Amino acid sequence: MLFVGDDWAEDHHDVEVQDEQGRAVKRARLPEGATGMARFHELVASFLPEDAEPAEVLVCIETDRGPWVR
Repeated sequence: MLFVGDDWAEDHHDVEVQDEQGRAVKRARLPEGATGMARFHELVASFLPEDAEPAEVLVCIETDRGPWVR
C-alpha cells in the first residue's frame, strides 16, 4: 500500500509518496501536463511490484480541477 499526496499549483505538482506506516519515502516536484503525469506514473510504479493492483495506491490531490484529476 502506498499513499500519495499531491499539492497542485498552476505550473507544477509537489508530490509525496508514503509507505504503509505513513513514512515519506520520496518527494518530488513534477511539471503540469503530460510530461508530469508520465513522471508521476514512473515515480509511483518504482515503489510497487509489477503485479500490484491500482487499489494498492491511494492518492489525495489538493484540487479538483485539471488533467491530473480527470
